[in-house]
Amino acid sequence: VQYPGGNQYRYGRMPNPRTCQRRSGLERAAERGFMRVIAGKARSIPLVAPKGMQTRPTTDRVKETLFNMLQPWIPGSRFLDLFAGSGAIGIEALSRGALRCVFVERGRAAVSCIRENLKKTRLEENSRILAADVMNALKELNGQETFSCIFMDPPYQAGTEKEILTFLADSNLPEKNCVIIVEAALTTDFSLLDDLPYSIIKDKIYKTNRHLFLKIKENRCCLLYTSPSPRDCS
Repeated sequence: VQYPGGNQYRYGRMPNPRTCQRRSGLERAAERGFMRVIAGKARSIPLVAPKGMQTRPTTDRVKETLFNMLQPWIPGSRFLDLFAGSGAIGIEALSRGALRCVFVERGRAAVSCIRENLKKTRLEENSRILAADVMNALKELNGQETFSCIFMDPPYQAGTEKEILTFLADSNLPEKNCVIIVEAALTTDFSLLDDLPYSIIKDKIYKTNRHLFLKIKENRCCLLYTSPSPRDCS
């Protein structure tokens, strides 16, 4: 039945398809394979990612959830982005107020994307890129820099988490009250933590992966959502 002037969509006669199909910007971006900076001074700037399956970009929806949980740590932080891929995580941290970010990525195409994304967002000044294997980069950084937030997104099921977490626990890289976030597959076995000096702050489960928030036991660290500054608590 047709109603003049589109009245078929009024007064409950028929649902308006435009209303029914309305989706969030994140949902539309995900459908197009589109990445962007979610919030902060570089908000909404589109980001590029390497083509192919060599990297696994964190979706905008998962990134938004991650940074909602991380926000107490971000302003004024020194951020380390391991297995950085396109650099989207570290760039989000810089956009939201991190003082500095070091990106570690060995893939040539990915490193080019990080450089391009930093240029587009005008965040090059507060960043450093190490085009190297993660373990070699950590050894180079140890004694040079310290970090209050460390994010790692290693290849799923590659078994690299234990080596990296063991090195971090014995290094000078994590500052007091540093939060370490590991992105992993749902099936990743984290019983490896039984032999390491870490406590689990939070284990955020998504449909296909998870974010594990860790602290080093020797460093006294507040739980998520404490205020005003979890890094300064004692």
